[in-house]
Amino acid sequence: MFGDVNFLAVGIAAVLAFALGALWYSAVLFAKPWMAGLGYTEERFKEMQAGMGLTYAISFLCWLVMATVLASIAPHFGDGVHMGLMLWLGFGATVGLTNNRFSGTPIVVWIIDAGYQAVSVAIMAVVLGLWT
Repeated sequence: MFGDVNFLAVGIAAVLAFALGALWYSAVLFAKPWMAGLGYTEERFKEMQAGMGLTYAISFLCWLVMATVLASIAPHFGDGVHMGLMLWLGFGATVGLTNNRFSGTPIVVWIIDAGYQAVSVAIMAVVLGLWT
């Protein structure tokens, strides 16, 4: 199943997606509207950051899993970016939007989160495509 997967490319793809998250949720891009949407103050956000080691590790592990699965199925569908974005749209975006609506979270939070996921999947697909 994973015999043809280039795990170096998977690792690089996961690192890039994870690093994008650091930029995406920073003050440079979307930290302020995302925090406002969730009702976080800057002080609360800093408190949360202090205990996030395990959460970051789990997040990175999830990106590794996603990159591995993308690398294993993309060759069967041709264009990895198109296929990755279609999978994101069909599964990631829809599940995220459903969770957003049931949680009562402002739609801006879903837009920011979904944008990050879509761009991350596209970046991973490009990296994996270049290394196949």
